[in-house]
Amino acid sequence: MDMNIANIITVTLTLFAVVDILGSIPLIIDIRKKTGHINSLTATIVSFFIMMLFLFLGENLLHIIGIDVQSFSMAGAIVIFLLALEMILHIELFKSSDEDKSGSIVPIAFPLIAGAGTLTTILSLRASFSYSEIIIGIVLNLIFVFFVLKTTTKIEKLLGSGGVNVLRRVFGIILLAIAIKLFKAGLY
Repeated sequence: MDMNIANIITVTLTLFAVVDILGSIPLIIDIRKKTGHINSLTATIVSFFIMMLFLFLGENLLHIIGIDVQSFSMAGAIVIFLLALEMILHIELFKSSDEDKSGSIVPIAFPLIAGAGTLTTILSLRASFSYSEIIIGIVLNLIFVFFVLKTTTKIEKLLGSGGVNVLRRVFGIILLAIAIKLFKAGLY
């Protein structure tokens, strides 16, 4: 097992930047308001399994169904783009049905946490880092994700509705920029 602390830190920080759970707080608050509840543990565990599946089988799985990594990245970019539009314009594109009152899996676990950007990053990290370093980086990120998901109500109270609205629009623009970057990367 070839592990290096510097590599683990690099993997962790790379995934932290891509997952951007802090930037997703306004979106998480919106989803919680729409659905009534987000199960933090379920979202975190599902995200973990999606990431592990992609770490070990992602490229082969996409190849089997005839999808290349760039197409997958572009599809995820479109979903992120639509989520960003919701945040910026304060409109509702993703409506929750009466049967589905939990946003824990969709869109929290996928595509927000374990989305196309995260999954393609995991595939990219495989070229430079060991599986154990990537797994540790994933686990460290998901511990932080769980903490943020658990405390969004407290964060919302701390910021107030005005603060959440400002944060929502600012991070909506950042999310929009990330979506465009992912989309452009998929074109090349």
